[in-house]
Amino acid sequence: MGEVVELLSGKPVVVDATVGAGGHAEAMLEAGIGTVVGLDRDSSALREATIRLGRFGPRFRAVRSTFSRLAEAVRGQGFQAVTGVLYDLGLSSIQLEGSDRGFSYRTAGPLDMRMGGDEQRPTAADVVNTYPEERLSQIIFEYGEERFARRIASAIVRVRSRAPLSNTSELAAVVAAAVPRRRTGPHPARRTFQAIRIEVNGELEELTASLPQAVTLLEPGGRLVAISYHSLEDRIVKRFLAGEPGLRILTKKVVRPSAAETSRNSRARSARLRAGERLEAAS
Repeated sequence: MGEVVELLSGKPVVVDATVGAGGHAEAMLEAGIGTVVGLDRDSSALREATIRLGRFGPRFRAVRSTFSRLAEAVRGQGFQAVTGVLYDLGLSSIQLEGSDRGFSYRTAGPLDMRMGGDEQRPTAADVVNTYPEERLSQIIFEYGEERFARRIASAIVRVRSRAPLSNTSELAAVVAAAVPRRRTGPHPARRTFQAIRIEVNGELEELTASLPQAVTLLEPGGRLVAISYHSLEDRIVKRFLAGEPGLRILTKKVVRPSAAETSRNSRARSARLRAGERLEAAS
């Protein structure tokens, strides 16, 4: 979104908390932002971003970190305060287009879905093959906002009783067979895959833990910008901005992408941008 650069332009030090392949970081650096500290839990994304942004030299710093360790990661780079923090939530193009970690229901891959390859996190295979049916249903309903969650969970448990689910294609087929067929619209497994990915990576807990840290890092006048792609993340960001006394909300209404942007990038259709500005020094 062009609004990101506009909101953060003129800021000396910005943290890109979800640097991914480096698209937003590149736009900010080209616009004259002094230094971008790019964080990501995915080492492959950091490698790609580092290559892409190598021409900016020390103005770009790549750091592997989860959201919940945001302040520690930034201060580890020598910054006690920054003038901007950006979150571009959800999957990066690297994760979505690759099949090696099983994020996509459209291509065959392992039931992994760990964004950072963290061995201590459960895999998607662990979730679908070992979670009790009631817990599976709850995850799919809450994190996927899927109205057929009970039917999907029941179908998964029925299939795994014969043999564990082993790949994304198999899981997608089980989900598709469990819900009513539709002629148009997204793939029937989209919401279930989203739910399992959120559970595997603890995404909502990570975001909730990170937002207060972002505010403590901001200088007065510093800005927090977040782009969400589903209502669960957007609700967390909205409530945080509204309930944080040290912030002034800059986006009275959620900002949606323009028609021109969605024509260039179909994934931007569901994007929702919100932003706030620090009013006083963090206590």
